[in-house]
Amino acid sequence: MKILILCTGNSCRSQMAHGFLQSFDSRLEVYSAGTEASGSLNPLAVEVMKLIGIDISHHTSDQVDEYLSIAWDYVITVCDQANEACPFFAGKVNHRMHIGFDDPSKAAGSREFILSEFIRVRDEIKDSFYKLYIKTIKPQL
Repeated sequence: MKILILCTGNSCRSQMAHGFLQSFDSRLEVYSAGTEASGSLNPLAVEVMKLIGIDISHHTSDQVDEYLSIAWDYVITVCDQANEACPFFAGKVNHRMHIGFDDPSKAAGSREFILSEFIRVRDEIKDSFYKLYIKTIKPQL
């Protein structure tokens, strides 16, 4: 099953969702991309995922244009801006979904507060994507 996770910068939320889906089931072919890809991962996203044993440091921040002609089982946006800007896919998309999350990279304050925002959003992403996996994706495998 092919799944594309879209965000604006492809540096944080989409990368965490990508990591979680891959950790749930190795049969899933998961990719992530950005409508305005930053070209790098947010170091705090990598750090908070590593805290729970998921290494996303090898992921790349890719522009969505690289994936437009591919057929997808699911295309899932994880931020409102990407949802609004979600491009037309020339390939087949069986299911298009939006599951929005706050952008922890916008948090301001002490390192402890910013880290807590990354952890909060990470945990929300894990919960939402695990429910999606159990209720919707796994039964289709």
